[in-house]
Amino acid sequence: MNKFAIFVDSAANIPNDIRIARDIRVIPFNYIVDGEEHPCFSEDMPFVETAKTFYDAMRRGAEAKTSLLPSATFEDALRPALEEGRDVLLFTISSGVSGTFAQAQEAGRKLQEEYPDRRIFVLDSANASLGEGLIAIKVADLRDMGESAEACAEWVRENTYKMNSFFTVDDLKYLRRSGRISRTVAIAGTLLNIKPLLQADASDNAKIVSCGRARGRKKALEAIADIFARRAVRPETSTVAIAHADCEKDALLLADMLRERGANDIIIEYYDLCTGSHVGPGCVALFFWGKDRRKEAFSLEVNPAAQPAPQKL
Repeated sequence: MNKFAIFVDSAANIPNDIRIARDIRVIPFNYIVDGEEHPCFSEDMPFVETAKTFYDAMRRGAEAKTSLLPSATFEDALRPALEEGRDVLLFTISSGVSGTFAQAQEAGRKLQEEYPDRRIFVLDSANASLGEGLIAIKVADLRDMGESAEACAEWVRENTYKMNSFFTVDDLKYLRRSGRISRTVAIAGTLLNIKPLLQADASDNAKIVSCGRARGRKKALEAIADIFARRAVRPETSTVAIAHADCEKDALLLADMLRERGANDIIIEYYDLCTGSHVGPGCVALFFWGKDRRKEAFSLEVNPAAQPAPQKL
């Protein structure tokens, strides 16, 4: 019997060499810069060069936006695998930050009627970027060990919230533009060199929320590394991922800090363009398997006024 097909949206941020080796298929978002629309992913797109150009444009003041994928796009992407007689698992960015999951669910319902003999599972990753990507990679491991699509879907439902993600940004204006912090907090944070620490929370439709703050860039990276040391489960045997919005030096510094705290296998990739447009150049994000967010929540002492208002992309 054919192995089931694994799909992700392009927010999953999986490096091309891993994506190809693990046979994970990508459904691309589109991004818009100064009114011109481009795909966030294509097979022949030089991703690093595209990402550098994208974040450079943001630094120069270009307006960057993303557009929601219609359900028909998911239908068109999944149909060839179903025609091949394969079951399908589709992962999307968290339903708390995008309407993508709802669109994908609608596509899944229509396709299930069209292909009643196939199994179609549409799964909310409760995360973004390589948080979504690491879950898909783990499922590829299970698939290649002979697990069925149904067994893998059940495993994801039980383990999704063990994927931890924490990040910081370099410039608060991008969070301000997306409505995640107030103008007053953004100005005060910039003047005081305050760097926010953010995470995907434990809600059913996981959102990005504040969990702390640090004075200065290096302190923020050290705080993220310390959170990793407190929450990672068997870090020496699991894959850890860092996504950065055109600040590779900081990503490498964080990687060194993680190695000092037990990490061995570390993926470093440019931040995907969809969610990258909302956090801005200079964002550094960490994703790792760890304590279940629903059972062991995490928060440093923070100023309540700095709490962001949850908002979809």
